[in-house]
Amino acid sequence: MDFSLKHLAATTLMLASLSSFTTAAHANITPQQSAIILKTFSDASVKDFRQFLGGLAKSDIAKTDDLGPAIRAFLDNKTLSAEQQNEIHRLLGLYARVKYGSAATETLKELVAIPTVNVDGVAQHDNPEFLKIAEKIKGLAQAFNLNFRNIDNRVYEISLEGSGDEVVGIHAHADVVPVTPENWVLQDGTRLDPFKVTLIGDRMYGRGTEDDKNGIVVALYAMKIIKEEQLPLARDFKLLVDTTEETTGDAIPYYFERNPTPNYNLALDGGYPVVIAEKGYGTVMASFAKRAAQGKGAEITSMTGGLATNQIPSTSVATLVTDKPAELAASLQKAGTEYAKRNGGNFEIAAKVDGKDVKLTVTGVSAHSSEPESGVNPVARMLDFINGLDGKVALKHNQITDAARYAADNWGLDYLGGKLGVGFADAFMGPLTTSLTYVGMDDKAFKLAVNLRVPKGKSPEVLKSEIAAKLDAWSKKTRIAPAFDLSIAEPMYRNPEGEWVKALLAVASENLGMEHKFGTSAGATSVHELPNGVQFGLAMPDVKYTGHNDNEFKTTEQFLLDLQIVTEMMGRIGQLPKL
Repeated sequence: MDFSLKHLAATTLMLASLSSFTTAAHANITPQQSAIILKTFSDASVKDFRQFLGGLAKSDIAKTDDLGPAIRAFLDNKTLSAEQQNEIHRLLGLYARVKYGSAATETLKELVAIPTVNVDGVAQHDNPEFLKIAEKIKGLAQAFNLNFRNIDNRVYEISLEGSGDEVVGIHAHADVVPVTPENWVLQDGTRLDPFKVTLIGDRMYGRGTEDDKNGIVVALYAMKIIKEEQLPLARDFKLLVDTTEETTGDAIPYYFERNPTPNYNLALDGGYPVVIAEKGYGTVMASFAKRAAQGKGAEITSMTGGLATNQIPSTSVATLVTDKPAELAASLQKAGTEYAKRNGGNFEIAAKVDGKDVKLTVTGVSAHSSEPESGVNPVARMLDFINGLDGKVALKHNQITDAARYAADNWGLDYLGGKLGVGFADAFMGPLTTSLTYVGMDDKAFKLAVNLRVPKGKSPEVLKSEIAAKLDAWSKKTRIAPAFDLSIAEPMYRNPEGEWVKALLAVASENLGMEHKFGTSAGATSVHELPNGVQFGLAMPDVKYTGHNDNEFKTTEQFLLDLQIVTEMMGRIGQLPKL
């Protein structure tokens, strides 16, 4: 171990014990100053952290921004002040970008190329693509001199050992939501391969670039840097890579039934700077039994929607069978144009003859279901439009028109629960949201999901009871009796106390130039029920989240910022004597 790093660790322990009664020290390096440092070293060859600091000490930026004292003290093995200690960790994050930014980007491309989506009838731990990504992550961990364990193909554990008994869990996930390849088309007509990173401008398009293979990559490289620089740690870090976060969610519980739970848990699968509250995840699944079509007119034989309950797609397509396709297409097109104009004009409805059938397509804007306000839901609009055709376009009644009436009567285009009369909000966490998402069909039933994101203020039991009562009353009134399955989880709220959460907030807010305050999220992560669980990035709260979207992307700049921030965080949290 390098003596200067030993000295830094000892100094950290002493200073942190004194600072527990004082305001947390800042790093005194602004995002603007960081940008100048990065530009200075953009073309430089950097061997290691000490060489990086030595080169920086000779530059004008070190003199202008008064970084010289901290760098000299570190390189000369002298005692560091609290501010100097944090400046060294800030510089460690910048070093990560300079040294490993390109390598980390290539690793992200390699992970995205493995299509780790759920396959019907195949358990994730038996899916060959998950076995493939497990081997890839194992190879990276071993190359980085990190410990790797594969827990029955459910969770991949990568650990970095410290000197204490505490463990900080870093949570990310390898599974991604399914894709509809034909929807991966940019406005200029460029077609994208969802499982190949395509760089256009500063955007890296590909499934998992935002959610959540980027988190795996930046955590691995942060651990690599701390390991090879022999930075002493007062506690262990364990990167826990989940394989069922987007589906059953049973991999992490499986892991904790067989392994100790970390004392502190950070999800790299949410928002910056530090998210201390998550809404509860809920689903109202309605199943409409298949029945023979009744009446006269065209029959809707199929309809598409989200491929997962947490996904608002960009399009919904219905197929209609008729003996007069041209006439039907014209009628639907006219009605669709009028409907779109009446309802905001921010989506399109198109009807086209397809052989002997008619394809009806509603095109909206895809979104993660935790942020319905960032999209335009085509599933809700398709069902509402179909229901409103009664008396205008002759349609036979079947299970799909039953579902359309259910959706229009109870949910409509409103995603705040107002139509059903169950809406409420929390001043900090925001409102209940209710999004029509998943559509599934088989030879027995048509299934339709409403994804709920529930803030604190009303218990899951009370909300379930209210929803069930209202839907039961609707069923009795309309004599449409779908089978309902309701599930709602408790929301998460943490009391932000302790040096660790103060340090997290400082690292993120200072690097990103954000207000120094905690955040809340509508998205639930794997730390939802774990001790001292918070989200620590990797998405900006004021930017549309592209995970689960068609054309998902991560900007190169944000990815490199994530690498910088997570590296600084691990160094700083790892050396605090008391969290």
